[in-house]
Amino acid sequence: MTVIRYAVAGSAGRMGRTLIEAIAADPTAQLVAALEQSGNPLIGKDAGELIGAPCGVKITDDVDEALALADCLIDFTRPEGALLHLTACRQHQLGMVIGTTGFDAAGKAAIAAAATEIPIVFAPNMSVGVNAVFKLLDVAARILNEGYDVEVIEAHHHHKVDAPSGTALRMGEVVANALGRDLSECAVYGREGHTGARPATQIGFATVRGGDIVGDHTVLFAGIGERIEISHKSGSRMPYAQGALRAGRFMQGKSSGLFDMQDVLGLR
Repeated sequence: MTVIRYAVAGSAGRMGRTLIEAIAADPTAQLVAALEQSGNPLIGKDAGELIGAPCGVKITDDVDEALALADCLIDFTRPEGALLHLTACRQHQLGMVIGTTGFDAAGKAAIAAAATEIPIVFAPNMSVGVNAVFKLLDVAARILNEGYDVEVIEAHHHHKVDAPSGTALRMGEVVANALGRDLSECAVYGREGHTGARPATQIGFATVRGGDIVGDHTVLFAGIGERIEISHKSGSRMPYAQGALRAGRFMQGKSSGLFDMQDVLGLR
C-alpha cells in the first residue's frame, strides 16, 4: 500500500482542520507538513492538536521546508495565498490539489501555465457528490433544452468571501455548455427594480450568506406547469476533504497536466 505524504495549506482554518482529520483517518495518507501564514499564533503547535489528536507535525510558515517533505500540497485558502503556494510547488516540482475558489482570469492562467510543469487538480468543488451533480446537470440540460428557465441558487456561511460560489458558477457553466450558450453573455447575478420580462436564454444566480451553512446548491429548471430541481446540500466539510485526498492519489505518477474532479472520477 502506497502512503501519500500531504502538506496542508491553511491548516488552522475550518477546511484545514477537516483535511487533517481526513488524513488521520485514511491509511493511505500521512500528514507531513501543516502550513499557516506568518504571525499566526498557532505556529509551532502540534497540528494534530487542532483535532484533538497530536501527531508530531508542527504548524509552520516555512513553505520550502514543508514542500520538501511532501508528495502533494492541498490548498483550500484564498487566491492570493494559493498563487504563492503554486509558485513554490512549481519550484519544487510538486503536485498540487487546489480547492480554493475566487480566482480571476490571471490567476486561472497562472494555474494553467504551472500545469505544463507539474500535475494539478483544480476544481471548484472536491465533493464526489457535487461532481455527480455536475454530470446530472449536463444530462438534464440537454433534455430540458426548450421551454425551461434556468436558475442557480446557492447558500453558504457568513464567512465566505466570494459570490456566487465557485460551485454555483461551475453549475452554470455546465448547463450553459450543454445548451450551447456562453455563460459570460447569459448570466445574471442580481435582479432589482423594474427588470422587464425574463429573457428565455438567461441563467440567473441567487446568493444567500448566513450562519454556518456549509454549502447548499440547487439548479432549477422552471417550465410551464412543472419544475425540476437538482440539489446538493453539504452537512459537513468532510466530503470536500475526502475528495481532495482522492485527487491526491489520482495525480501520483503524473509529471504534469491540469485536471479536475471529473477526470479524477472518470466522468469524462
